[in-house]
Amino acid sequence: MKGSLKLGRIAGINVFVHWTFSLLLLFIIFTNIREGYNAIQVLWSLFFILSIFVTVVLHELGHALTAKKFNINTKDITLLPIGGLARLESIPEKPREEWLVAIAGPLVNLAIAFAVYFFVHIPEPDQMEAFVADGINGQNFLFLFFMVNIWLSIFNLLPVFPMDGGRIFRATLSHFINRVKATKIATRLGQLLALGFVIGGFYVNPFLIFIGLFIMFGAQAELNMVSTRYLLKDSSIGKITMQQYETLKTDDTISVAVQKLLNGTAKSFLVLENEKPIATLNRDAMIKALSESGKDTPIQDIMDTELLSFDANTPIEKVYKSMTEKGQELALIKDSENYIGVVDSENISEYIMVKNAVGGKY
Repeated sequence: MKGSLKLGRIAGINVFVHWTFSLLLLFIIFTNIREGYNAIQVLWSLFFILSIFVTVVLHELGHALTAKKFNINTKDITLLPIGGLARLESIPEKPREEWLVAIAGPLVNLAIAFAVYFFVHIPEPDQMEAFVADGINGQNFLFLFFMVNIWLSIFNLLPVFPMDGGRIFRATLSHFINRVKATKIATRLGQLLALGFVIGGFYVNPFLIFIGLFIMFGAQAELNMVSTRYLLKDSSIGKITMQQYETLKTDDTISVAVQKLLNGTAKSFLVLENEKPIATLNRDAMIKALSESGKDTPIQDIMDTELLSFDANTPIEKVYKSMTEKGQELALIKDSENYIGVVDSENISEYIMVKNAVGGKY
């Protein structure tokens, strides 16, 4: 993730912290000072927040290490102000595997809470307010740490995407109905609960509005991803390969590329050298170069040499995923050793729209 600092490597997984995490620390300092806390109290608050984010890393490692048992690797873990993000290479599609990977995170929080419980002084109900009235300190630190881990496990088990509970709920439903329908049910339930958070935010705490919107958008993103993968299932890329496409030469200039851009509908071009494809050039790179270097800039100075190529029998889903992950808008398609055409991101998007229009039967 852009704007992240690498903290280290745990169990072969890189751990990063996003720059926005510093805003959370600054916010904690600001609110503590505004409440009149002294320097020691501020340090206790910062130490508490950092300890919570250590548990967040452990939570995400729970997901990652469980996924690894099913041969799914984790790209990295990133700490954000709202929690942690473990980027798995793929989401388990077998209900049992998804259920186990999803439940692993909350179980880590429960295990931490259980381990801390034996060292915690839990005040009587009538003493609770006084116990935490002066902020975080050496006396109540473990109690609050214990309670936060209990809360994190419960919160993450809510049956809404993108929380773990949403995946557990989806995995359970997938035993009885197909994955797309299960995702739709879990998504709609999540969005209904998220609406409750948003409404509650106007009366209880404005932060609930942020959580509600986060759930709404996260749930919809999950549904879109699953629906797209379903529509692309069992279709090979050769089916939508374009055999007529625009090309450029390495010794062409930006002005030539711009003219082709304006005269046609193509937004990405294949670049040839001695009639062999070696790179691509998209519209954004072209416009940027035109602005910064001028129309006489050679294509070879700005072309993208990371050229993706796939066999015609490759599933569209795999091509789409690879192009998305690598940020490529154009890929070569070959049959045996001969290139037969190209496919671009817009081409795949149009195919998804067609499949969607006819209920997936195309």
